[in-house]
Amino acid sequence: MAKGTSTAVGRPKSFFIAVAIIVVWAITGPFFHFSDTWQLIINTGTTIVTFLMVFLIQNTQNRDSKALHLKLDELLRANRAARNTLVDLENMSDTELQELQDEFSRLREIACEEVSERAARRRREHVDKHTSEALRSRRR
Repeated sequence: MAKGTSTAVGRPKSFFIAVAIIVVWAITGPFFHFSDTWQLIINTGTTIVTFLMVFLIQNTQNRDSKALHLKLDELLRANRAARNTLVDLENMSDTELQELQDEFSRLREIACEEVSERAARRRREHVDKHTSEALRSRRR
């Protein structure tokens, strides 16, 4: 029921219906002399709809999140180079997740150091090349 409702409510037609309800409510204001009851109708209606939509949105996000995790788990499982310990990661404890995050942070630091070393080596090679070319041109 939640899936069908979220699909129906997510369509442009539903938005226009909601706008039409607000317009009809606003037009009827003068007929009801903008009374407290007239205001209470829209306040109560929007509160109820908002309350229900929160649960509908949460349900939709939970389904999407679960599907995404399952797809990622399948990719990890299918890739021989990937660590299968990362499958079902969302069910790890906070401590386990923190340990894994620390490990990835260390890997990132190592990778950044390697990139910096390669860049420095390229700069030295570039300087050496131009220096040797300058020396050769002076000798001529």
